[in-house]
Amino acid sequence: MSINTIPTTRRGFLSQTAGGVGFFALAHLLQREGLLGADGPSKPGENPPASLAPQKPHFAPKAKAMISLFMHGGPSHVDLFDPKPELTKHSGTEYRGDVHYSFVNRASKKLFGSPWKFAKHGKCGTEVSELLSHTAGIVDDITVIRSMHTGFNGHEVSIRYFHGGIAGVTGRPTMGSWIVYGLGTEAQNLPAYMVLSDPGGAPVDATHNWDCGFLPPLYQGTVLRPQEPRILNLDPPPDAAGDVQRQNLDLLAELNKRHLATRPGEADLEARIASYELAASMQTAAKEALDVSREPARVRSMYGLDRAETREYGTRCLIARRLVERGVRFVQIFLGGQPWDTHNGIRTGLPAICTRTDQPAAALVKDLKQRGLLDSTIVHWGGEIGRLPVCEGELDANAGRDHNGQGFTCWLAGGGIKAGMTYGATDEVGHKAAENVVTPNDFQATLLHLLGLDHTKLVYHHGGKAQRLTDGRPARVVKEILA
Repeated sequence: MSINTIPTTRRGFLSQTAGGVGFFALAHLLQREGLLGADGPSKPGENPPASLAPQKPHFAPKAKAMISLFMHGGPSHVDLFDPKPELTKHSGTEYRGDVHYSFVNRASKKLFGSPWKFAKHGKCGTEVSELLSHTAGIVDDITVIRSMHTGFNGHEVSIRYFHGGIAGVTGRPTMGSWIVYGLGTEAQNLPAYMVLSDPGGAPVDATHNWDCGFLPPLYQGTVLRPQEPRILNLDPPPDAAGDVQRQNLDLLAELNKRHLATRPGEADLEARIASYELAASMQTAAKEALDVSREPARVRSMYGLDRAETREYGTRCLIARRLVERGVRFVQIFLGGQPWDTHNGIRTGLPAICTRTDQPAAALVKDLKQRGLLDSTIVHWGGEIGRLPVCEGELDANAGRDHNGQGFTCWLAGGGIKAGMTYGATDEVGHKAAENVVTPNDFQATLLHLLGLDHTKLVYHHGGKAQRLTDGRPARVVKEILA
């Protein structure tokens, strides 16, 4: 590159050179230290400078990090976590309650008893379906919430409620972005918020699942590729490595000096690109964190990496543990599409997705516990809705279940959550949340509380008003599930 072809902006330089992710790593590190776009201390009614530096929580936290295993499509709670003897007893008879269907052309009011058996497990005696034999082994470490309620049956409307705080509304920051905005990160060489995507494609609602909305882009989820290499261009090409990369970095430093000289009012913007070496170390740190081959064989086997059915999802669960172990604040693992959306063929579809995810999810909890990390890490398992207690279509071998946002189940573990309990209940057939209803806003307020954040005080000013994650409906911290 001759001096006559030097890009006039840092962005141009980044886009035209072969340094790959290292330069973007540098930008991340500068932003984390408040060196990009910082306008000085915030004033009352103004937003603070964008920064990923560790922030002081509102009060002492129970947890430092969170891993969300989001199960797109609506896992069938009455077949997995919420046994209903009355549903089984009256299977095939007419349901007398009101039902809201998503697919009216396949609507039925015939009750559909679960084809699978439930049994009590652990010292706590929590009942779990035979489809989740590995999760059954960790019931003494989790709280099963059986009274989740969105009030909406659609996927996208409920996903946005769970992630962004207001049902159906796009353009809002997701919970991971709010958490990173409020707390920053302890990871020195890795993004604060990481998304582990699925080789089968994007989840339903795509990037809305990890969008930063009106928060600065610094707080958006960083998406890893679903297969190796999980980060493209992590290393420069051979002909741009070594001395060549060093020369490129030196040139970038010179461009920054020029930029600073012409903008004397932005001293912090280019305040000594103190650590090109730190950017290079991020390249090394990312490769190390994502390399599960470094794990002992017994650990890889525990996650199911030695089985074709569980290898892919197990690898991502293991990576999630390695990331939080290295200070990453928030990790999400998504599935392609919505594999829990069992409108038909539930007798084959549900066992298949359980087989894929059950062992890795349980292994994550066990592994965190063995390493002393569970006390400081929240693990969440659940989807955006559940399924109806009536069948969709004919009650035959191909029967399925339609959407149900009126009552369903998720579970939480670690990070200040009580262990070995169930909370809330649906009605006798599992249709509607009937006791201790928990909305997505309650869920969000509770998780923020565990991380040391008051959901009423975590505020960003946008559109002429103070915005909060829990703006959808009145929210409460579900103290009954806190240790």
